[in-house]
Amino acid sequence: MVSAAEQLAANINFSAFAKAEELKKRIWFTLGALLVYRLGTYIPLPGIDPGQWEQIFRTQAGGILGMFNMFAGGGIHRMAIFALNIMPYISASIIVQLLTTVSPTLENLKKEGEQGRKVINQYTRYLTVILSVFQAYGISVGLEGAGSVVTDPGWFFRISTVITLTGGTMFLMWLGEQITARGIGNGISLIIMAGIVAELPGALVGMFELGRQGAMSTGVILLIMVMSVVVIGFIVFMERAQRRLLIQYPKRQIGNRMFEGQTSHLPLKLNTSGVIPPIFASSLLLLPTTVANLNAGQGPEWLNVITTQLGHGRPLFLVMYIGLIVFFAFFYTAIVFNPTETADNLKKHGGFIPGIRPGERTAEYIDHVLSRITVVGAAYLSVVCLIPEILISYAAVPFYFGGTSLLIVVSVTMDTVAQIQGYLLAHQYEGLIKKSKLRGRRR
Repeated sequence: MVSAAEQLAANINFSAFAKAEELKKRIWFTLGALLVYRLGTYIPLPGIDPGQWEQIFRTQAGGILGMFNMFAGGGIHRMAIFALNIMPYISASIIVQLLTTVSPTLENLKKEGEQGRKVINQYTRYLTVILSVFQAYGISVGLEGAGSVVTDPGWFFRISTVITLTGGTMFLMWLGEQITARGIGNGISLIIMAGIVAELPGALVGMFELGRQGAMSTGVILLIMVMSVVVIGFIVFMERAQRRLLIQYPKRQIGNRMFEGQTSHLPLKLNTSGVIPPIFASSLLLLPTTVANLNAGQGPEWLNVITTQLGHGRPLFLVMYIGLIVFFAFFYTAIVFNPTETADNLKKHGGFIPGIRPGERTAEYIDHVLSRITVVGAAYLSVVCLIPEILISYAAVPFYFGGTSLLIVVSVTMDTVAQIQGYLLAHQYEGLIKKSKLRGRRR
């Protein structure tokens, strides 16, 4: 039998969308916020010679700077006030979440619910400021050491750069929180996706220009296009994949009536962690190498060796990239899904998995199943991110056609569409309730 939710979902159309005033306000707010973000990526950092920086960027665009530029929505290429983008906030979130697992104080805060979450978020903001200051100062020193990029080097330039870039990151963090609260979807993910999508047409034109000049063969271009379509289809399939655990509820007697036992399913996503592992992995790999690349050749010898080995497409980079993706796939899944809590909730409501004793055994079984499917999910993320990275390194493919960028765009788009459908369903339910109330009054 088709459920009421499925019937409503099948009836979603543009007329329903036109009547959902709150949804339209949220969409317009999200678009306006993203427009503000895109405008900020075109405001240049004070004291920079654009021509000189353009030459330096092109020499390193195929390395870590090009990857950082992809996440910054072109802000690094233009050395804009949003050059750091939201990456310091993501790095701070990683560190705080890691500390939550080892610090009893943070773990207790996490268990306090909404109030504890607010305190943890505040700690994350403070750490974001510290990381932004550190990265911004490194960038300012690196720019001063990169030839004649800075028109007037000195402490005034360094301080103004730190204030500007840190302020830009904090503004984007606030903007992302506003999108999450007043707009549609996860604001941080939407900001990253907006930067990638906005630069995608330019990357496509650049790839065709390479083909016209003979630097890239027609066969390689066709392979890239076909691979992109296949990867997108694969991502959609895997992101929708679920392992459903059968849940049974016993017969219940309420008054003189006996209700039959019901069955339902506990859906476990194949990729519970979503797009977080590739973003976290990229963020951690970008953090130590950003300053070193801008200040190439002037740091300690051991740092230059490590930076070289962490170059995009190098074996060490690929191994660490895959290792971090697998680690964060398991780590983030453990954070967002608690088998013990799920088993306790099932026990409270009388639900059980056939053949499994309620309580601790159920939690162990759910954890076992979740661990097995997370292995598949981590392997899927690794394959999606690894194959395009190899093509980027050896075929000079733009970063915007890489697995990480495609995964972010497809996953965030699917989440956003799901949220829009949720608002439409809620609106239609409200409409049905109002109609039923009117009919009741007429009677």
